[in-house]
Formats: sequence, structure tokens, C-alpha cells
Amino acid sequence: MSSPRLLSVLLVLCALPGLADEGMWPYNRLPLGELDAKYKFDPSPELIAAMQHGSVRLNNGGSGSFVTPDGLVMTNHHVASDCIRKLSSEGKDYIADGFYAPTRARELKCPDLELNVLMEIEPVTDSVNRKVMAEMSDAERLEAQKAATAQIEKDCRDSTLMRCDVVNLYQGGVFDLYKYKRYTDVRLVFAPEFSMAYFGGDPDNFTYPRYCLDVSFLRVYDKGQVVTPPAVLPLEPKGAAEGDMTVVSGHPGSTERQLTESQLQFERDRRMPFMLEWLRAMADALQVYGRSGGDASRRARDELFRIDNSIKAYTGQLAGLRDPELFAAKAAAEASLRKKVAADEKLQSEYGGAWDEIAKAQRVKKDFYDEYRLLDGLGFFTRYFTIARHLYRMAEELPKPNDERLPEYRDTALESLEQQLYSPAPIYPDVEIVKLARSLSFLRDRLGPNHPDVQQILGSRTPLAVAQQLIEGTKLADVDFRKQLGADKAAAAKTSDDPMMRLVASLDERARALRKRYEDEVEAVESANGAHIARARFAVYGDKVYPDATFTLRLSFGVIKAYLEQRRRIPAFTDIAGLFAKATGQDPYILPKRVLAAEKRLKGDTPYNLVSTNDITGGNSGSPLLNRDGRVVGLIFDGNIQSLPNDFLYSEKQARAVSVDVRGILEMLRNAYKATALVRELEAAGK
Repeated sequence: MSSPRLLSVLLVLCALPGLADEGMWPYNRLPLGELDAKYKFDPSPELIAAMQHGSVRLNNGGSGSFVTPDGLVMTNHHVASDCIRKLSSEGKDYIADGFYAPTRARELKCPDLELNVLMEIEPVTDSVNRKVMAEMSDAERLEAQKAATAQIEKDCRDSTLMRCDVVNLYQGGVFDLYKYKRYTDVRLVFAPEFSMAYFGGDPDNFTYPRYCLDVSFLRVYDKGQVVTPPAVLPLEPKGAAEGDMTVVSGHPGSTERQLTESQLQFERDRRMPFMLEWLRAMADALQVYGRSGGDASRRARDELFRIDNSIKAYTGQLAGLRDPELFAAKAAAEASLRKKVAADEKLQSEYGGAWDEIAKAQRVKKDFYDEYRLLDGLGFFTRYFTIARHLYRMAEELPKPNDERLPEYRDTALESLEQQLYSPAPIYPDVEIVKLARSLSFLRDRLGPNHPDVQQILGSRTPLAVAQQLIEGTKLADVDFRKQLGADKAAAAKTSDDPMMRLVASLDERARALRKRYEDEVEAVESANGAHIARARFAVYGDKVYPDATFTLRLSFGVIKAYLEQRRRIPAFTDIAGLFAKATGQDPYILPKRVLAAEKRLKGDTPYNLVSTNDITGGNSGSPLLNRDGRVVGLIFDGNIQSLPNDFLYSEKQARAVSVDVRGILEMLRNAYKATALVRELEAAGK
């Protein structure tokens, strides 16, 4: 396709409200007419409800689904890996060796994992904006909305006992209240070895063909009893075929398709390069530590995996933003909308200046962005600092009225916060010293050695010396000590002589001031004017527009489909035979002994991984890939490299969502892992 032709196609895609394969659709805003026209798919209210109530969100950033009536949840290994790592020890490395509980008595409780099930969505835009006045500044408007949000969430929680979150959609154009059933007793049932879940390692990450068994099973309990889920999405043992329509029900984290040109320029030129530099610095430090011997490799592995994954994702996204054709298409789409607004006197009067106001906010943001991000936490990359800051700010925030607190300390957020804060999961001081020392070095290098904050933190000492003093001196590894500081919210945390608590206390006024400036001069402006642009877009294109992702439950639709890459056909499916063919015995293409021993028992032609055109992003990991009957045919675990620019502009030409095929999962469970009880449970649920 020639460049002018490609640009024109991209422009059309940008300008349209969304084609059926494009879009991560909220359950209360589904494009039912388009789905019927394209796929002859007209889901009943009962099927929609089952998909909604059978989907789960994990608080560590992933998705999953109930797959049996006995509370069994299927998700990715890399989503459950935080739990698996915390359950491991020097003598029991469940990440490396895998885990299987053949009976419920042998299931292991995850230390601080929370699962949410979306039960209801309620529109609350009018309630959020009830006290917003025309004469208010952007900052005053945002404060009024935040106060209203806090009250709505509190009233909902008090009356329903559910988790209640007001969700900002369309850059502030719409607010919906999401009501969740919350589960905190979650236990590990099965996880394969890391070498199976992440077969191919970083070289194969975001590529295809793939050969990964990226699956784990968890079980949900409530008051010591197995939960009967509100709905079940059973596995379809027959799987699916190329050309079949597929549905993904999951929680995409964030996309930036509705950002303005100036916001995307800031992403391209400042935020993403900054984050990549920080991530690479942390990865380098952890890689060196992981090679130091002993238990270091196990302790660093999970954190390093997440960082490496982020590096590859940011790299692909940044490449998309640096693509002149993609960026030109985004700019042209914005110019087209602005031209239509300018042609209507009323629209121009109400919304015409929104883009310029947002552009001004980007210039303001450049002035203090590094300081804001570093003092907000990136300069202090250790679990101990996060704990200390929460304890210190709880003492500051909790005496305030609920609607005047920072959002993370409102009544509706405290249960989840305290679950994380008082988690018994192990924290390894040697790893934390490495992380903190490198992040302090990054802070010094980025701000300069003579910056007042750097001088206050380091003085004449090295980052390593400061990190050692703080980590070796803190008592925050002791959960009882944390609870002691958290219990006396008015005094103990603020007056503690713990060195990490003192560091937080010395920085908090400055960090809060930077956060307040960001909220008043950037967030408030983007929110107010983003809402104006959303209303303009509704006026021009109608309301059949999907919002950017917000880590809330969405549906996306597509088909299982091969694609061409450099004139080579990339097949829709891989199989188990291909896994053995690619195994070299050298990292990262190593198969565990039990899988090698099972080669003759395994059916080589069993589909193993597959690709589809479903629109996904980070947060969709662990989402079920469903057929039109709501039965699971695959498990989303990745996208290919061509999918990464989809965060800004969707294209299905080569971009694909990558899933583990349920037939491959069942074949491996049955014949390699001998997980007989688990297979029986999964098969019984599907009958």
C-alpha cells in the first residue's frame, strides 16, 4: 500500500466513531447494531449479563474469568505471578518449578490479592457535575467533581457494601458508577513452570508465532467457603476455527486514542522517553543483582519480568508515535473535527478553544514534570518507601472530611489500601537496596547534584550509602510495626524516628505541592477541556463512540485471523509439535523435564496459541477469549508487536491479540501435568 493511500485509510479510521472490530466497549454502551450487521451477533441480555458477571478484575493489573461453579478462576501465569512469587521461598520456588494443588486443602492463599466482579453500572454524570458552576476555574471545577465523586462512592458503599468506583469516561464527558463484588480470599490452584509460561522469554515477547502456556488457576473463597460465582464462562474443549467470531471480556488498562495532538506530542517527546530511561536503569540494576548468586535470581526475577515487559511495550508504543504517517493521521483527524466545530457557531463558541487550552497545559507540564514524577515515587523505588508514604499520609488525611481527602485515602479505598499495606508477603532487603540505590542515582542524574531536593536527600553521600542506611535501619518489614503506626493515625506515623518514615516526612510538603500544581494546572485543564472535546465529538459524530480504556470491564469483538508479515503468511494457530520443535535446551527455549518426558503422550497437532483481531491492551491479560455462545476458546496473554501502536490508533492489518488455546491448556494439564482433578472440574463445568 502506498504512503498516500495508507494515510487516507488511517484518516478515515481516525475520524469514524469506531468500526465493529475496533473499540473496547463498556457493557452499557455496546454497538449492538454494528455487531448484528457484521457478524449476525445479537447477544441476549442473559448472555451479556453472564459475560459481565463471569469476568473478574485482579487488583494487580490483570483480568480473569470464573470457569467452574466452584469459584475457579482462570488467568495468566504472568498475572498470578505476584502471588506465586510471594508464596515462594528459598526452598520452594513455585515460579521456577510450578505448583499444583490436587485437593482444596493444599491450595495456598495469596497474601494480598483482591478480585472484583462488576455487578452494576449506574450513570452519574449529572450528580458529579451538580455543584459545578459556569464561573468556576478549571481547578475549582475539578475539586467540585472530586468532592461529588467521594460522596457518591461513599453513599454507594454504605448502602450496598460493595466496592464503588466513579469512572471518568471520554476525558470527563461522562461519569459512570461501577459497583463491584469484592473478594480477598484467593488461593493458588495451579501454575506451570516459568519456562513454560514465558517460553521464548524476552526475544519472543510481543511477537508471533508463540508457544506459551501462560495460564494459572485460582480459587475464590468467602468466609472460608468456596464461592459460588454469579456466572460461569466454561471452557469449550472443541476450541475454535480460523474465521470464527470471538469476544474478549476484560479490563484494558489505558489507551490514548482520544488525546489531542499536543498531548500525544508530550507523550512522544517527554513522558515515554523519560519512562523508558527510568525502566532501563532499574532493569540494569536488577540484572546485575540477579547474577550475584545464591537466591538473588529468584528474588529479582518477577520484578525484572514486569520491567522488561514494560520496556518492550513502551518501545513499541513510542515507535508508533514516531511513525510520521500515524501521527499525521491523528493530526488530520483532529483538524477535521476542529473544522466541523468551527463551522457551527454554537459549537465553536462552547468548545472551539479547548484544544488550545490543552496545548497550554502541556507547556506548563514540561516545566516540572521530572520533579513531579520523581518525588511522587519514581525516585524512591522500594516497597518500604511506598508503605512509609501511605502510613504518613493516612495520618494527615484520615482526620479530614471524606470528600476533602486525597482519593486514595477515602473511606471507599481504605479496605483495599490496608490489605496491601499490611500484607505479610516477604520483602527482601537486599533487593530493595539495589532498587532504591539505582532510583536515587536516577533522581540525582535527572535533576542534577545541586538540586535542592537532591541535596536534601543525599547531601555528600552516595545513593548506595543512603539506600543501605534507610533499608537496614527501617523496621517497616515488620507488619505489626506497620499496624502500630497505622493504628495511631494522628501521631505515631508522623513522629516516628524510623529512617524511612523520616525521609517521607522531610519530602512530603514538597511532593504534595508538586502534586497540587499538577492537579490544578494540568489535570484540571485537561479534564475540563477534554470534556468539551468529547461533547463536540458527540455533536459531530453521534454517541456511538467508545471511550479510552480505564481498567474497567469492556467487550471487544473480532475474528481468529492469520496475517501477512514481509509477504509471509503468519498462521492463526500454533501447535504443541511446534513447541517441541522450537525447544533448543538453551534459555529461553528450555522445556521442563516433565514436559519433555510427556512428549510422546501429548498430541502434537493440538492447537496451542492463536491470534485474533480483538482490540486489547495492557490489563486485558488473563481475559477470556469467548465464542458467540459465551464459552471460553482461548486465554488472552499478549499482543504482537504490531498491536502496540493501537494504543493511539487501531488497525487490524497486522495487529493481533495473542491467546493460549483452551485445547492446548487441557492437553498439557491432562498429559504433561497429570492435573486430573483440575481437568475433571473444567470438563464438568462445560457439560
